[in-house]
Amino acid sequence: MKTILRPTALALAGMCAASYSTQAAAAEGDSWSWVVAPYIFAASIGTDHTRDVPPSETSSDTNFSNILDKLDGAFMLHVEGQGDHVGVFADYLYMSLGDSRDFNVLSTDSDLDATLFDLAMVWSPGGERFQGFEVFGGLRYIDVDLKIKFQPTNPDFDTVSVNPGESYNDFLLGFRYKWDFGNRWGLNVRVDGSWGDTDGTFNTAATLSYAMKNGEWLFGYRYMTADLPTAVSSTDLTLSGPQIGYGFNF
Repeated sequence: MKTILRPTALALAGMCAASYSTQAAAAEGDSWSWVVAPYIFAASIGTDHTRDVPPSETSSDTNFSNILDKLDGAFMLHVEGQGDHVGVFADYLYMSLGDSRDFNVLSTDSDLDATLFDLAMVWSPGGERFQGFEVFGGLRYIDVDLKIKFQPTNPDFDTVSVNPGESYNDFLLGFRYKWDFGNRWGLNVRVDGSWGDTDGTFNTAATLSYAMKNGEWLFGYRYMTADLPTAVSSTDLTLSGPQIGYGFNF
């Protein structure tokens, strides 16, 4: 018997996970250019957990307006350096969320701790840094600890708890394209996927940038899905929502 369990949580604070680039450019032969970008990521997070035993079923959806009473903590950051044709970036995303729901026959308490870390090399065939078409590849690490407790309304039934926590290491491959228009505006589109311990992830984002003296404002939207298997279950994790941040150039 297949059971689908869907607790939903929301995250506040984040980064675009390399879905952006910066207009900071350096002449041929200069030292590397660096970008440090903290973000606010107004993301809805959907978790579909499928388990054969024990049989149970619940579903919930929550939008961003309810995030403040569910967010226990979050920290997200993007750091990137680039030379004339090669570069490297690291993305770190952590969030901790909790949710409680009451139904006719039971109540549920769920806690989700999620970590997403990308580390990749970037190849830029163009002559200008952080511009044009770029390809990247590296490692994607995902750690999900999902704790769910089912408390039946009828005291004759026992409380059931499940904890489908797991860590995953994937090979990451993707591309992005940045072009400028006007004096200060730019647009970056990123698409990537990963394979390995997971059954596959897919990530895409579009980011609009506005250049300032020492960096640029970044406004975008991101969508990501991950199929996370365990020995006895499978969890589909989805993140989607708008994001805003600032990239500091060094």
